[in-house]
Amino acid sequence: MIPIEKMTPVELAGFVGEHLGRHGVNVVLSGGACVAYYSEGKYVSLDLDFVNVASERFKKIQTAMFEIGFEERNRYFSHTDTDYLIEFPPGPLAVGDEQITEVVEVKTDMGAFRIISPTDCVKDRLAAYYHWGDLPCLEQAVMVAVENKVDLDELKRWSEVENSIEKFQVFLEKKASEAT
Repeated sequence: MIPIEKMTPVELAGFVGEHLGRHGVNVVLSGGACVAYYSEGKYVSLDLDFVNVASERFKKIQTAMFEIGFEERNRYFSHTDTDYLIEFPPGPLAVGDEQITEVVEVKTDMGAFRIISPTDCVKDRLAAYYHWGDLPCLEQAVMVAVENKVDLDELKRWSEVENSIEKFQVFLEKKASEAT
C-alpha cells in the first residue's frame, strides 16, 4: 500500500471509499473533488466531499475513519499525513430538488470509489452559478464540460426546471469558446 502522504486525491478517494465500503457505508464523491477529477487536475480542491447516500449513522463513519488514522475536527476529518480534508454531507444525493441516480465507479490501485457523473457534476456547479451568481462555479462547470462528454439536452432540461435558461446560454457560450 502507498503511504497516505504519497497518495493523489484520486488514490485517497479510492482508499477511503474502499474502506468505508467494507464497513457497509455507502458514499458518493461530489463537490469540488469531482471538478478536480473531471477537469483532469485543472481545478484543485483540498477536500473530498463524500455524500452519505444511505444516511448511515455518523458514528459508523467516525469509527471507520478513526481506524485508518483520521481525526475529526469540526465537520471534517483530517490526517497528519495529508493536507486533504474529508467531509460527509448528508444525503440525499441530489442537485437542487432532483435526485442523482447515475454514479460512476472509479477503480484505483488503492481501491474503488463512487462519484457523480460528469453531467451531474456540471449541474452541481451550475446550481451555484444559477442561484448565487457564483462565477468560479460557472468556470468549473465549463472545465468539466470541455474535458468530458456531458448530456447537453439533460443540462438544458434541468436548467429550464431551475428557471435559468438564460444562464444556461451563458454556460454554452463559454463552453464553446473554451473548446476552441
